[in-house]
Amino acid sequence: MSATTLSQTPTIFALATGLGRAAIAVIRASGSESARILEALCGALPPARHASFRPLRYRGDVLDHALILWLPGPRSYTGEDSFELHLHAGHAIIESVSDALTALGARPAEPGEFTRRAVQAGRLDLLQAEAIADLVDAETQAQRKQALQQADGALSQLYNGWSQRLRHVLAQQEALIDFPDEELPPEVERALLEECASLRRELSEHLSDERGEITREGLKIVIAGAPNVGKSSLLNRLCGFDAAIVTHKAGTTRDAIRVDWILDGIKLRLIDTAGLRETDDDIEAEGIKRALQHVKNADMVLHLVGPEETSSPVIPDAIKIRTKTDLAPAREGEIGIHTQDETGISALRDYLKAHIKQLMSERSAPPLTRARHRAGLEEARRHLEQAEHAVWPEVRGEELRLAMQALGRLTGHVDVEALLDTIFGQFCIGK
Repeated sequence: MSATTLSQTPTIFALATGLGRAAIAVIRASGSESARILEALCGALPPARHASFRPLRYRGDVLDHALILWLPGPRSYTGEDSFELHLHAGHAIIESVSDALTALGARPAEPGEFTRRAVQAGRLDLLQAEAIADLVDAETQAQRKQALQQADGALSQLYNGWSQRLRHVLAQQEALIDFPDEELPPEVERALLEECASLRRELSEHLSDERGEITREGLKIVIAGAPNVGKSSLLNRLCGFDAAIVTHKAGTTRDAIRVDWILDGIKLRLIDTAGLRETDDDIEAEGIKRALQHVKNADMVLHLVGPEETSSPVIPDAIKIRTKTDLAPAREGEIGIHTQDETGISALRDYLKAHIKQLMSERSAPPLTRARHRAGLEEARRHLEQAEHAVWPEVRGEELRLAMQALGRLTGHVDVEALLDTIFGQFCIGK
C-alpha cells in the first residue's frame, strides 16, 4: 500500500486486553487522524515511542489518568500513525474513553483489521500475519515456539526462496521460447528440468511433514476396542477428570467424546469411541460407524483389548493395550494397564511421550501449519510436475507461471486481496 493510501485510512480503535476485572486495560488506535484525536484527549503529543503519563480529557471532563504511547508511522505495527492508551481497567473508564474516541471521529476496529493494515502496508506478509493469530491462540509451549518461528519469517524465507528459484527457471524457459532460432546450448533446458524436479521433490518432502499442523490443531489419539473393555475409564485416567460416563453396562458410549489434553507441551485430542461389535441397535450402529471413521482419521490409535480376548480386529499401526491386568497379564507387544488402581498408567504416559517425541522430531526446515499452506503447495507441486512433462515450451512456461502464482499466494505477493477477508475475519478484535 502506498504512503498516499496510508495517509487516507480511517482511524480505528479497539480494546487490546481482555474483558473482566483487571488492573490495566489497553486501547490501541491507528489511522490518519490519530495525531489529531490524541491531541484532543491529552494536549500536545508526547515524544514518539516514549511512555508519558497524562490526564485524558474530553469536553472538560477528566476520563482517566493514563500512560500514553505515541507511535507515528511508518515505524508502527500497522505502518500508520498509531497510539496506545494504558488505562485503569474499570468498565466505566473503558466505556467513556471509547465514547470519546468515537465522538472524535474514530470507529471500532473489525476483527483482524490492525494486522490486515500491517499486511497491506508491507510490515508483515500473510504467513507472518497468520502466525500472529496463532500466538494469540497458543495454548501450549510447542504452539508458542512454532508461532514465534513463523512470525519471525522462517516459513516466509523458505517459500520466498522457492519462488526466487522458480522465477529463475521461468526466465530460462522464456529465453527458450523467445529465441527458438538461437543456438542455445542443450544444457539450458536440461538444467531447467533438473531444477523443476528438485523443487518438486523439496515441496513433496515439505508436504509430508505434518508436525506444524499437529502442533497447531492437536494430535488426534483415538481410544478404540470392544464394548466394556475400559475405554472410557482410560480416557478419564489420562485427562484427570470424569469426562466420560463409566458403567458395567456395555454400549454406554454411543458417540465420540473428545477431550483436549496437553502432554509434554503438545496438545492432544483424546477421542473415546463406541465399542466395536455387531449390533441390531440403529443408534449404536451409527456410533460404531463413526468410531471406525475416527480410527481411520487418527494420528494415533490406542487399541484396548480385555483380559479374555484371544483375538480382536486388526487396527493397523495401533498401540495395543491389555486392560484389567488384575485378571490376566499383558502379552508380548502389549502395554498392560488396570485403571482402578492406575497400574500401568504411568508407563503408558511415558510410552506416549516417547512416541510423540519421535513423531515430532526436529527437522531443519520449518513445518507448514495450515490447510491453506498445504493446498497452495500441492497446487504448485502439481504445476511443476505438469511442466516437467510438457511437450510444448509455451505450455511449460504457463505451468511454471501457475506454480509461481500458487507460491506467491501463500505469502500474499499474488492475489492478496482475495485472501484478506477470509484470513483476517478469524482474528480477535484489537489484532
